[in-house]
Amino acid sequence: MTIDVVIFDIGNVLIEWQPERHYDATIGEERRKEMFAAIDLHAMNDKIDTGAPFRQTIERAAEENPAFRDEILMWYFDWIKMAAPAIPHSVALLRALRAKGVRVIALSNFGIESFEFAETKYPFLIEFDKTYVSGRMGCVKPHSLIYEMLEAGETAQPDRFLFADDRQDNIDMAASRGWQTHLFEGPKGWAKRLVREGLLTVDEAGL
Repeated sequence: MTIDVVIFDIGNVLIEWQPERHYDATIGEERRKEMFAAIDLHAMNDKIDTGAPFRQTIERAAEENPAFRDEILMWYFDWIKMAAPAIPHSVALLRALRAKGVRVIALSNFGIESFEFAETKYPFLIEFDKTYVSGRMGCVKPHSLIYEMLEAGETAQPDRFLFADDRQDNIDMAASRGWQTHLFEGPKGWAKRLVREGLLTVDEAGL
């Protein structure tokens, strides 16, 4: 099947997203495990990804959990250190596809303000033909609505989409809607898939 649109997730596909790693390096693994056992910080982040205000949501969680107040606030003040570094090979693939005239879009669970901040640090985030960001859309992967909204915004048929994401549940939902999918486990495997689909040559894919 011909591919008309290539869709990139962002976190752990184009930019590493490992909050636990940052906390381990700053407050120590033991303290981090204690905090994550007591507070569901990823659930807090899910609220941001659905459009809740970035700073206020984190500050509220900090106020509600005074034993970890300073550490929770790091989610805001150190956020860009958690969303780092970029994955260079993936960025090169994005740019190679666009250079070939392939339509390349993003579908990502991301807060409104945090995405705007990320755009200032990672210029490739403004290079997509279009970005579908969950915070702006009011829903997140893997809920079907966000996939429906993307489909409504594109002229190509869903069976001509090729979607790369690092989470199996996100991939499964896309596949159930007829999208072609790739479970991202590293840029080399993604590069090989793009070559296999005839979208890039081996050299263009950096292989």
